[in-house]
Amino acid sequence: MSAAEGPLVVGVDSSTQSTKALVVDASTGRVVASGHAPHTVSSGAGRETDPRQWWDALCEALRQCGEAAHEAAAVSVGGQQHGLVTLDGHGEPVRPALLWNDVRSAPQARRLTEELGGAKFWAERTGSVPAASFTVTKWAWLAEHEPEAVRATKAVRLPHDYLTERLTGQGTTDRGDASGTGWWASRTEAYDEEILAHVGLDPAMLPRVVRPGEIAGTVRDSHDLPFSKGTLVAPGTGDNAAAALGLGVRPGVAVMSLGTSGTVYAVSQRRPADPSGTVAGFADARGDWLPLACTLNCTLAVDRVAALLHLDREAVEPGTAVTLLPYLDGERTPNLPNASGLLHGLRHDTTAGQLLQAAYDGAVHSLLGALDLVLDQDADPSEPLLLIGGGARGTAWQQTVRRLSGRPVQVPEARELVALGAAAQAAGLLTGEDPAAVARRWDTAAGPVLDAVERDEETLARIAGVLSDAAPLLERPTDTH
Repeated sequence: MSAAEGPLVVGVDSSTQSTKALVVDASTGRVVASGHAPHTVSSGAGRETDPRQWWDALCEALRQCGEAAHEAAAVSVGGQQHGLVTLDGHGEPVRPALLWNDVRSAPQARRLTEELGGAKFWAERTGSVPAASFTVTKWAWLAEHEPEAVRATKAVRLPHDYLTERLTGQGTTDRGDASGTGWWASRTEAYDEEILAHVGLDPAMLPRVVRPGEIAGTVRDSHDLPFSKGTLVAPGTGDNAAAALGLGVRPGVAVMSLGTSGTVYAVSQRRPADPSGTVAGFADARGDWLPLACTLNCTLAVDRVAALLHLDREAVEPGTAVTLLPYLDGERTPNLPNASGLLHGLRHDTTAGQLLQAAYDGAVHSLLGALDLVLDQDADPSEPLLLIGGGARGTAWQQTVRRLSGRPVQVPEARELVALGAAAQAAGLLTGEDPAAVARRWDTAAGPVLDAVERDEETLARIAGVLSDAAPLLERPTDTH
């Protein structure tokens, strides 16, 4: 390992399917070491993971980082949002965590919206309208279906909170991840006691919300990680807020993330409140806001279509009038939790490559439909759209986004932006800098810019028409067994 110019920090990305750890030189942003370990997600109607898998994966990822991790002066954890982690009095999981893409709580989301003043109440109070992904709906589902688990629960955490607490021994979270629960009031930036009382959740069971730039704690003695005792632990945050930090995003710049889920978001200085529920009014990890729209079906769904067709994911063909809505896991944007995939317009001369292109089109259409709602009205539409996530380097994804958005697209060369954002947050503890300014100093958003092409209005209109006509069918529950 070559000598670092400055102190070393560790950034962690505990995502849906794996945990990544980066050891980063805080002065230059150079990645000194990295590690990666998978964890499993249940299949079927639910999406669950034992939180202890995240800890084991973190230990393994850090072990792969070697001596560099031991030398780190600070660490921060970015993690998948919304997941419900229930702990007993000994800090052990009561049951597997309910993940963000577990949509079984869709009935509870509808009921909670109706019982507490409707969509406008929720948007004004929490910044978002409850959806099946939100933690508050998962707690309501658990109370209804597994009351014995609720009785056994003494602490409620989000995924990144769980890992931070294993490091420090203290229950903490941050405003970015807390804003995705449905029980954090965005106007007052505090837990909402009325909502908590309504769902029967004692606020004493929730973690303390650590302020941006505040130290969440230090690494404790009783742990099995290669950190020195006393290593500083940053607040951490949710994965999208961490990626925004990792890019050093300024207000008005749009980001599209292509991963297991797809997201579009932008940093804003205005507190968002969208009663339609399309835009989630999240907080960012710095003190601003992160209006965001999320789809459940993105790269994983398109890859599944490719596998069914026995095609490489890049084997797309143009010239099709077929429409494929790849809502394989239900969908959040548009809000169709009971939906399944839908194919329309199949002809004798339709090719497998055209079907695959239709899957890309359907996935990107959902994201672009929310983009204008995410951006402030004074945002410059000629600014490049930052394309990140696992799909961002795929040619078919890039070309589909360019064709359907009509915007220039920039693909940052930096990888693992969630972990880099967490590392920037850890570096900010040491230097006193804004973590986004740290990332800009590291030049993490640098990458090729693909010029704008003419927007494919015909395809967008066709998909919108099929979606509208098929709405009753898509809203109908399907048997998943």
